[in-house]
Amino acid sequence: MKRLRTQIAFIVASRTALNTAYRMVYPFLPVFARGLGVDLKTMSLALSARAASGALGPLLAPLTDKHGRKFGLSVGFGLFTAGALVAFFGPGFAAFTVALVLMTLGKYVFDPAVLAHLGDLIPYERRGRALALTEMSWALAFILGIPATGFLAGRFGWRSPFLALACLGLAGLVTARVFFPKGGETGETPGGAGLVGRRPGLIENYKAVFGCPTALAALGLSFAASMANEMVNMVFGVWLEDSFGLKIAALGAAAAVIGISEFGGEGLVAVTVDRIGKTKALMIGLCANAGAALLLPFAGRTTATALAGLTLFYLTYEYTVVSMIPVMSEILPRARATLLAFNAAAFSLGRAAGSFASPRLYTIGFPAVALAAVGLNALAFLFLMRLRRLTAGKP
Repeated sequence: MKRLRTQIAFIVASRTALNTAYRMVYPFLPVFARGLGVDLKTMSLALSARAASGALGPLLAPLTDKHGRKFGLSVGFGLFTAGALVAFFGPGFAAFTVALVLMTLGKYVFDPAVLAHLGDLIPYERRGRALALTEMSWALAFILGIPATGFLAGRFGWRSPFLALACLGLAGLVTARVFFPKGGETGETPGGAGLVGRRPGLIENYKAVFGCPTALAALGLSFAASMANEMVNMVFGVWLEDSFGLKIAALGAAAAVIGISEFGGEGLVAVTVDRIGKTKALMIGLCANAGAALLLPFAGRTTATALAGLTLFYLTYEYTVVSMIPVMSEILPRARATLLAFNAAAFSLGRAAGSFASPRLYTIGFPAVALAAVGLNALAFLFLMRLRRLTAGKP
């Protein structure tokens, strides 16, 4: 148990560093643009390349199922560290773009590897709390990582945060290689009991995912829930500005709301999900998120009520997302990392679809955006009902 707690602490710290690298680009985009001597429109190309690299996650994550979790951790740390070093030493915009892509690829290999590792080691009935604790790294990146980035960039220049991240990545790589156990491989654990034997290859894992109705229902749920969130996420800043004319102050407060809501949602999952059951937690999360979306247009009468409505919306979404991870980790034990990578891809596709549709609906009005989010949550609930039937009511 002590060893497991140490591993979880290591994973939380590692993911906080990786998530800081992912998140820091948004608030410090103008700083990086000035440092590179390009405009924001050009910088958006780097972000587009980074987003597109997410599609490679399902191509890389199966390596973790084939060669083991420790291998996946090492590759993830290696790519991340290489990317951070390119950002620090590399000249020009092209090098910066390559750096973002490498760091993102590292994250898309690392995350499924650690989630699959915990899925291997921890029985399903106790897995939700542990996975929720690791997801707190998203909030910690906002609470700790972003201020640290600002301090380093202001004191030592815009490249300095990348050197710090490279050092953290290298330290993580050495720790994983030296101290991380070789156990937790496919088929050696509670989640994969009875599946000892030859590790499946890439094509076999893909066939397992696309040939499994339960996996497809779960991926549909993730896509719909992610798109519902992005519908609001894409335009809430514009909505606040249009409603109150408080661009900088309102957006700054809204950013704080997101961080606090994420931490609250992840904490609630850690406390409740194993106790009440994963699918029941998903039902509560989806219904609560739909209700929060429905209330948002009515909450937009004052800044305080609008931010309170956004707090509820993001908290219930985070509760839903984090409750989904242990469910996804149990569907295909032999292809656990592969399915978790496809889950990340489903969330990315949902965000892409939401970011495309939301501004167009906003031309009608914010209530249209909120209603679309409600409808997508209803669709996600239908996928959940199918998943529940296919798993014979497994909690």
